[in-house]
Amino acid sequence: MIDPADLLPEGLEDRLPTSAAAATRVERAVLDLLDAHGYDRVRPPLVEFERAMMRRMTGMHTRHMFRFVDPASLRMLALRSDMTPQVGRIAATGLADRQRPLRLCYAGQVARMVGDMLDPRRENLQVGAELIGSDGIAAAGEIVELAIAALEAAGAGGISVDFTLPDSVDLLAAEQQLSEETAQAIRRELDSKDAGALVAAGGGDFVPLLYASGPFDHAIARLAEFDRAGVLASRIDGLRQVAGRVAGRARLTLDPAERHGFGYQSWFGFTLYAEGVRGPLGRGGTYQIAGTDEAATGFSLYPEELVELLRDADTPRSTLFLPVGHDPAGAAAARADGWRAVAALSEKDDAKALGCTHVLAEGAIRQL
Repeated sequence: MIDPADLLPEGLEDRLPTSAAAATRVERAVLDLLDAHGYDRVRPPLVEFERAMMRRMTGMHTRHMFRFVDPASLRMLALRSDMTPQVGRIAATGLADRQRPLRLCYAGQVARMVGDMLDPRRENLQVGAELIGSDGIAAAGEIVELAIAALEAAGAGGISVDFTLPDSVDLLAAEQQLSEETAQAIRRELDSKDAGALVAAGGGDFVPLLYASGPFDHAIARLAEFDRAGVLASRIDGLRQVAGRVAGRARLTLDPAERHGFGYQSWFGFTLYAEGVRGPLGRGGTYQIAGTDEAATGFSLYPEELVELLRDADTPRSTLFLPVGHDPAGAAAARADGWRAVAALSEKDDAKALGCTHVLAEGAIRQL
């Protein structure tokens, strides 16, 4: 029975050995792939001044962050809930003089004040990449290709990419010279997918956006048909080019008015899914680093659900038992050959009970 004093706060959990091993493999696989594509890793601190963190990315909310006062400076500190703004700060300060485009990647834990109904977890592993200095079609295509490859490297299958145009409603509302109040009402009803309420809010012209969604080829054709004035023409062309780069690599869909999770993206965004994994595995898109207005494109993965899937599918690792009095040179040679070896502390140690599959005996490795 667990002592109540040992209970963890809601939304937090320990990673036990199999889960921790799966998380490590996922993180390493993604970072190795990003390194192979020229993305240099940065490691921002877990805690920063709240104001510095907030000023680098619009659309972030302090209510999502754990905050507390720094006893040294008496200024407000924040525990990061998203590493992307930190990477933006690094690009704008310590790496301001580096040649653009600048390719950076990262991995670490992030925390938020509260979970939600669909995902009560309050601590997550975040792994991602940011291409600083460009938000064009070529950058968007590279990032989407890289995000798919990262999920494949991590062990995901049946990958889906759902594209969106985060600023499409803003552009269309500006073209029609709608008031901000009306535009906000239209955004709200588009979010709820309620055609009747959309019409009542003064957004009757936006109803076709609700039907310009689904499989990419069908949806993009409907969107182009809707955009008779050509307000979204360049974005539609960009989407087609990006989709062409990853055709056949993943299932592609489009929901041009989707805004959930895209608080700071500009013209382009996408959400990543995988077969057998509940909910989205990550998001990405184009944005501007606040404070410098430098263009950037990137993606973030939150692979916790994938880790649990891979953990359950794992087979036990081959492990070598080293009995008391074993040959140290033989043990070193086995580890050099890739063996995971466990040394006995006493004659009472049981190889099988310790999870070992082989034993080093008389200079030879034998199966138990």
